[in-house]
This record gives sequence, C-alpha cells and structure tokens, in this order.
Amino acid sequence: MMNEDDIISLITEDPWMMDILKTAKAVQLPDWWVCAGFVRSKIWDTLHNFSDRTPIPDIDLIYFNPSHIDELEEKKMEDRLKTLMPNTPWSVKNEARMHLKSNMPPYVSSVDAISKFTETATALGVTLDEKDNVILAAPCGISDVVNLQVKPTPFFTETKERIEIYETRLAKKNWKAIWNKLNVYHIKSPY
Repeated sequence: MMNEDDIISLITEDPWMMDILKTAKAVQLPDWWVCAGFVRSKIWDTLHNFSDRTPIPDIDLIYFNPSHIDELEEKKMEDRLKTLMPNTPWSVKNEARMHLKSNMPPYVSSVDAISKFTETATALGVTLDEKDNVILAAPCGISDVVNLQVKPTPFFTETKERIEIYETRLAKKNWKAIWNKLNVYHIKSPY
C-alpha cells in the first residue's frame, strides 16, 4: 500500500515534476502549492503501471494572498512562469479570491482551499520547503487516491448544488476511460 512517503518519493524521483516545483518556487508566491491532477495523475499512473505519463490539461499552481486579489495578478504570474518554462500549461489561482468566483465561504489558506476541492483524490498539493524537499498536503487523506477511489470531499456532499457539480464533473472527466481500475462513487442527493 502506497503511503505519503511513497508519494513524496514518486515526485522527488520525477525530474519533470521537480522542474515544475522548482519553477513554481522561483516566483515566490505566498502559501503556494502545485495541486490536483499534477499529484493525482502521477499516483494513478503509477498504480496502473503506466510507462508513459498521462497528459494533464494544466499545471494548477495555487497560492494565498488576501492583499492582492486582482485576477490580473494571476495572469501576470502565468506569463512569468511561461517565460521560465514555455510549453507548460500553467494555471495560477489566488485562493484568497476564488471563493468569490465559486460562491463559497472564504478560504483561510491554500490548504483550506485544497480541502474543498471536488474529489478527495484531487484534494492534494505539493510544495517545496527551503531545502527543496517535497511537502505533501492531503487534507482529506490519501486513502482514496491510493485505493483508486473517486469520492466527493465532505464539502461537496453538503448541498444539492455541490452534489450536482461533483456529478457533472465525473461525467465530464470520465477518468475511468484512462484509469480503468478506478472505483467511481456517485451521490444520490438527499435534497
């Protein structure tokens, strides 16, 4: 069974992932994390014994800065990252502003935002410490992702609207077509 140290080793031993993390660190954003599919897909690829990396549509870099919540700041950061690592589909989001876009209560940190991602298997992030050691954030744990379970985070079971978002996202992502060992859980709305 894969544990947190195994996940950190997978990332540390992957030169491409480490280049992404070092580039993200270089732009010196507060409370930054590369998250979601970047981490999840690496775990699922490994558990499916894939020899090639499954392409991911973007590199989700989040940070938390309540002092500058202008979306233009995020776009400037994406442009800066693209100059450092061209051909990388950066997606930069300041989680101090994302609650406004998603009509949710304000987050208190990047890890708080990660805990409210749609699926537990996606609620993962990695960052580097001052010595470039990989730090893993898994506010919903790693059990679901390493057991190939796709389930909603507790936050996404709280309202009818969030349940609908979860179910729509499952249909759109169709992860089982790529990773056939996944067990995908649907929610029957009690509302």
